[in-house]
Amino acid sequence: MAKSPAHRFGQIIGDLLEEIILPQLQLYCDERGLYLDKKGKRAARSGSKVSWQDRYENFHDLDFVIESGGTDDDLGRPVAFIEAAWRRYTKHSRAKAQEIQGAVMPIAEKYHWDKPFLGAILAGVFTKDSLAQMRSCGFETILMPYNSIVEAFSSVGIDALFDEKTPDEEFERAVLQIESLKPESREALKDHLVKNNENQLKGFFDSLKKAIDRIISTVIVVALHGQEEVFDRVDAATHYLENHDQTKGEGGIFRKYEIIVRYSNGDRVDASFEDKAAALGFLAYINASTH
Repeated sequence: MAKSPAHRFGQIIGDLLEEIILPQLQLYCDERGLYLDKKGKRAARSGSKVSWQDRYENFHDLDFVIESGGTDDDLGRPVAFIEAAWRRYTKHSRAKAQEIQGAVMPIAEKYHWDKPFLGAILAGVFTKDSLAQMRSCGFETILMPYNSIVEAFSSVGIDALFDEKTPDEEFERAVLQIESLKPESREALKDHLVKNNENQLKGFFDSLKKAIDRIISTVIVVALHGQEEVFDRVDAATHYLENHDQTKGEGGIFRKYEIIVRYSNGDRVDASFEDKAAALGFLAYINASTH
């Protein structure tokens, strides 16, 4: 079934958002030796979509995933999931927010030991409640207001001021104008959109950098028959566990290890193990993420 001109217009806005974000994300990843999974062919996955599997073995299509240790041939460990989305009307914004959460959060839960950054770059009209809902679920979220989109298109001679009463003919006219833009005009359009939302984008990327460039500040190990042990390095916590005698616990038999890893940006990962080997495996996994 053919898509309506209004739907095609929305797709164009979404494509523009991804085109704006992509070079900034790619530069960031290149500077840090990280891999950016984006739309296109990749040997490590089938098809051209960024499709990742959640803890329930369901696949979800995403916009961008930043990986540690990833290559064209091998999936790495995800350190950030970033979505871009456009909505024109508030009545659709909560559904879109829930759609993003439904795609990203089950995957983030699968990789909870990595505490990945969750981000959403939104454009158009979103209610305060829909934005608050995403932020309450751990998403770093910014919004490019609808008027900034209209102004950007106006800068290249295109009227993008539409509402629910706008006839398809006007949407179709705008779509044709956008698709016929010369490369330099399309770049000017994107530059104008970036300039109009410079502060929001800077804040978003500052938060991304803070999350990914974090370092471990504290590792806490609690053997639940003994006292709490606090370490400033993973290898010190590893040494403690390797030499801990579970048979000589204070106050009763050994029950389990509680481990808390705290990061410089305020993130934390909590884990609980009844088996020493599993606890050591967790620390080895966390230690590998810092190298």
